[in-house]
Amino acid sequence: MDTLFELPEAKPGKTPEPTRPEVARLYRPVRNQLELVPRELDSLLAEDHVARAIWAFLEKLDLSGFYASIKAVLAHPGHPASDPKVLLGLWLLATVDGVGKARQLDRLCHEHDAYRWLRGGVPVNYHLLADFRVSHQQQLDELMSQILAAMMSAGLVTLRHVAQDGMRVRASAGTGSFRRKQRLEGYLEVARSEVARLAQEQDCPETPRSRKQQAAQERAAREREERLEKALENLPKIQEAREKRAKKDSLAKRARQQEARVSMTDPEARVMRMPDGGFRPAFNLQFATDVDSQVIVGVEATNKGSDAGLAVPMVEQIEKRLEAQPEGILFDNGFATREDITALTRKGIVVYAPPPSPRKQPTEPKEPTEPTEPKEPTEPKEGADQAVGARGDTPEVVQWRERMRTEEAKTIYRERAATAEWVNAQAREMGLTQLVVRGTAKVLSTLLLVAIAHNLMRWLSMTT
Repeated sequence: MDTLFELPEAKPGKTPEPTRPEVARLYRPVRNQLELVPRELDSLLAEDHVARAIWAFLEKLDLSGFYASIKAVLAHPGHPASDPKVLLGLWLLATVDGVGKARQLDRLCHEHDAYRWLRGGVPVNYHLLADFRVSHQQQLDELMSQILAAMMSAGLVTLRHVAQDGMRVRASAGTGSFRRKQRLEGYLEVARSEVARLAQEQDCPETPRSRKQQAAQERAAREREERLEKALENLPKIQEAREKRAKKDSLAKRARQQEARVSMTDPEARVMRMPDGGFRPAFNLQFATDVDSQVIVGVEATNKGSDAGLAVPMVEQIEKRLEAQPEGILFDNGFATREDITALTRKGIVVYAPPPSPRKQPTEPKEPTEPTEPKEPTEPKEGADQAVGARGDTPEVVQWRERMRTEEAKTIYRERAATAEWVNAQAREMGLTQLVVRGTAKVLSTLLLVAIAHNLMRWLSMTT
């Protein structure tokens, strides 16, 4: 066969040499070349993704309260604002995924398809997201009430029994940030002088920093000054609370002699006993959950280390939200004070809580006495016919003690652990392992977001 070119004949007994990488002709990656990739955000997300459910959920709600503070309106000058519905949806999706930091959420809004779909091109940044979370506490509270009212009208929330429990969450403050009055006053003087110095440099045109950097430094200095002023204001309250709970022993006397301390980072945080037995700065976060639906019907954030006295305010919050009160309430003996049991019973609410265990009898009595059998925790104490505030049990407390001796009451109380502990675990999965905001008001805003996200997921699971 004739060929166009003469091919060299292969020499017998000799194999060709292997090709070296530097002389091989290849398609090599070029990653700095711009590409136009036509794609639609809606096609990147599955139809059953939770982001779609969150957006559909928000479109059915009245969110007019979130738009009230926007000053850019039609027919008037001003830069358009980012849609609050988008910001709220982003925080709800982040809460469901356990994301609690604004910078991390900002990265997800530019990298993750679900967050990019929910954002839909709306401009966001970490500062805008952080401000939105803590500046709409009233609107978040009203939104939670709106959701609960809709679920109750649909028969999903019954309020037959409500379980209340508290969880202590580490604050955004270190143990080493606590200082006494003298040190705080010295730090406050330094902070005030720093604010004054930055204010003088603002009028100086030769400042090497940009306007953005200078504004950030001024904001940080003002916030530090405000935290120190608030810390000094909280010192008398801490000292008073310490004297009230101090007991008459050598350890308490030594504690009373020491001057009270408060955190410079978060003046409202208090050192609490944590579940692992250690003591760290924390907040006490309260949840009230409907037993039948496991829907959160009440939340509260406090810096009180004990749960005593928190049951009645929670019931009043539920009544305000839903215009109805629970038939029964379940909590552990940390909530079971005589005053709260009396008040709740007089409201017509049945209390299910284990009575506190009796104190141990001394092994070696000072004077020889006849042996007596220890009282059961459910037995009424002396003075049962006396009024509230007097020594002894009120008739309502006697009724509660008798009720908790029955098997029916014990069976009902077992529902508390299956409800409250599960909700606490879900809240920790949503990021409540350590707080990233400071102050009770901002902590409550974060807690409301967790409750709304939890109720949204419960609504979806019960209706699909």
